[in-house]
Order: sequence, then C-alpha cells, then structure tokens
Amino acid sequence: MRQRTARLNVVSVATVIIALIALILMIRLFISTDRSESHEKKGNLSIGLEAPEFEGVNTDGERVNLRSYRGQTVLLNFWASWCKPCVKEMPLIDEIYRSKEINFQLVSVNVGESRGTVNEYLKQQDISFPVIIDATGKVSTLYRIVGLPATFVIDANGKLRQVGIGEITNRDQLLSMLQT
Repeated sequence: MRQRTARLNVVSVATVIIALIALILMIRLFISTDRSESHEKKGNLSIGLEAPEFEGVNTDGERVNLRSYRGQTVLLNFWASWCKPCVKEMPLIDEIYRSKEINFQLVSVNVGESRGTVNEYLKQQDISFPVIIDATGKVSTLYRIVGLPATFVIDANGKLRQVGIGEITNRDQLLSMLQT
C-alpha cells in the first residue's frame, strides 16, 4: 500500500511539474506575442514594411546611406567573391545596371571581405558598380542574411517589395523583380 501511495505521489508531482512548465510556456508565448509589435518597429523584414536603414563606405571611399535613395527603386544585393552563385549572377546585374533600360539604383554589399579583396575582384571581373564593404557583418546582420546571394528590392518609399534568396539566373527574373 505504501508503494502504491508513493507512486501516486510521484505521478502527482510529475503532473504538477508538467502543468507548471506548460503554463510558463503559454505565458511566454503571450508575452512574446505582445512584444511582436515593438519587434516590427525595430526592423522586421516583411514585404510592405520599411527596409532597415544603414550606412556604409563603398569601394570608391564614399559614404552610402540607404535613406539617400528615397524616391528611387533600389536593388540591394548581398554577395561575396567566394560564393559561386554570387559570382555567376554579378555579370547579369552589372549588365542591367550599365544598360539603364530600367530605372533603379544598385546598392551592392560585399559580406565579410576586405576592401582590397573586393576591389581586386571587381577589377578582374570588369564590374562597374561600387560596392559597400561589410567586413564586420553589421549590414548583413541587420538584413538577417544567412545565405548568399540575397537580393532585396526596395521601392521609392523605402518599403521592401521583393526578397530573393539565391542566384538570379536570368535577365527576365531580374527585370521582373525590379518592375514590381
């Protein structure tokens, strides 16, 4: 009889512990739901919301601020020279950028490489556009970059309109992104 009572006590205690854990998880869920509005104000990356602002220095030594492009469509592209899909899409992006057949501003961000490495790569590949150097990962962290290449289209009002993860494989795909 004592063993049965002891087992019932263990089961009762375990049930109470599980119920408390479930209650704590539910409370945390409600708290995090309440905080989601303030999280959006800090830079949620959802289509239709404002693109996170940043400033950086490009390969020409110029300070670049995303806000200065307001009133224009911006193609924001994150890449690295060691990233094969990035290397494959860069000539296409450069071709559309040089052609001026569609009105947009290109903001290219190199992730994790030095200015010298980036300048050497751009020269070897005959890429004409300047690139922001994000050696410390500050800008890529702001945009929650976890894989390269990553491309964002930002409208004239500073809102995210397109998000593309992975290589832009053809001209029509890139033009379609820019025309939305």
